[in-house]
Order: sequence, then C-alpha cells, then structure tokens
Amino acid sequence: MKQSTPSGSVLFLSHGGGPLPLLGDPGHREMVDFLHDLRPQLGSPSAILVISAHWEASRPTLTGAANPPLIYDYYGFPEESYQIRYPAPGHPVLAEKLCAMLRNQGIDAAIDPERGYDHGLFVPLKILYPEASIPCVQLSLLGNLDPARHIAMGQALAPLRDDKVLIIGSGFSFHNLKAFFSPASDESRAANHAFEDWLEDTLTSAGLSEQERQQRLLDWSQAPAARYCHPREEHLLPLHVCYGVAGAAAHQAFSLDILGKRSSAFLW
Repeated sequence: MKQSTPSGSVLFLSHGGGPLPLLGDPGHREMVDFLHDLRPQLGSPSAILVISAHWEASRPTLTGAANPPLIYDYYGFPEESYQIRYPAPGHPVLAEKLCAMLRNQGIDAAIDPERGYDHGLFVPLKILYPEASIPCVQLSLLGNLDPARHIAMGQALAPLRDDKVLIIGSGFSFHNLKAFFSPASDESRAANHAFEDWLEDTLTSAGLSEQERQQRLLDWSQAPAARYCHPREEHLLPLHVCYGVAGAAAHQAFSLDILGKRSSAFLW
C-alpha cells in the first residue's frame, strides 16, 4: 500500500529586519513580494506553528495563551511599528499536543501560558495571512543553540504535518548585523554568496543521502564563510527544526535580496 504524503507544508523563511517589511522599506520589497506569491502554495492550514529566532529558552517552550499579545521586540523604529496589530488566536489544545509529542520523544518541553507573539511570527504572518484568522502557536529555540537538539525537536513534531499544520521556521539565512550596516565589498559579497550556495546545495541536492544532509547541517559552522554570515546561529537554527520535521531535501529553494544581502527560503 502506498504511504500517504503529509499534507502540511514546512517553510523556512528569512524574516527581514525587525518591522521593516511592514513599513514599505525598499530593501524588503523582494521578501514581501515573495511571501505574497507563495501563499497559494501553502493552501489553507488548520493552524500555524512558528519556530522563531527571537525566543530562546532552557527547554523547548510553547505559547499556550488563547489570545497572545504582541511583543515588540525591536528598538529605535518609527512609532507606527509599535502600533502593529496581529490578533491571530492562539491554540492551547495544539500547544498541549505539541508538548506531549516532544515529551514522548524524551524532550523535556513546557508551555508558557502568558507569552505573546514576537516579530518572528507577526511580521511574516501579517504579510502571508493578513486576516489573522488562523490559530498560531510559537515554539522557542534552545538557548544552548545545539543543532542536533533542534533537528531532534523537528523530528519529534514530524507527525504534525498530517494535521495540515503549516510549520514555519522564521529566521534569516544571513544574519551579521554589522555587515548589514557596513558598505558592501567584493569580499563580503563573495562570503555571503559562498554560504548561501552551500546552504542551497545542502538543502536541495539529490546527490546527498539524508544522513549526509543531516551531518552537513550539524557541521554547519564548517561551511564556507559560516561565521561571517552567522556570528551567532540563532537565526539559522529554525532551519534545523524544519529539516528535522521534513527529513528530506527541500522541494523548492528561493533566493532573495533582503537589505542588500542574498538570503534564502526553503519549502518542503
């Protein structure tokens, strides 16, 4: 008997700089257009799980509130960026289910009944699903930034795809803040492109076994220009969770210019 294919999509996206994608910033035009164009491929999920680069905890933690507030976790932006609203409901029942799935695989997990949505969730989702009608749950990263444990988190949550839950890793494939505000050079562009080429090859190459693909992600810091592109890896690790869920090569890779840097998104 042919095994059924999970129906929930898995998406890693580069979420841009703070609230700028929602403020008409020209450096985010490609990102905004990309998300608008992508929505038809994602269908109508029953719920959305977002793994955000902007929440780290000592153990995997899930938002459990029925109506999570927004956390404006950015500084120095125009006043309008602190008036953004995204009243998507939470999903306490799903949060409990996810917590149980993680615990059943030996992963100590918790639920935070009060935490709100940070901008890793509400910025891209306000573009993708502006009606804010789909219930959402957010999942933290682990503060130890261990890539193996983030892949394991994703593997524990893989059955969720059968429930038509859209799983989004909201990070950034390039996240060197100093480089964003420094003049580009041939050297910096070469470093940016070298890592993005490696990442695309790792996530899409049919010539890699899944064991090889996973090992490359575990050893990501050995990739070309890895520590230039990610002085700290919190914006890359949502990708590891996504790969853990999917356990296969990405179906599509997308290359975008965000704030003058080549950045990637991947869809399974």
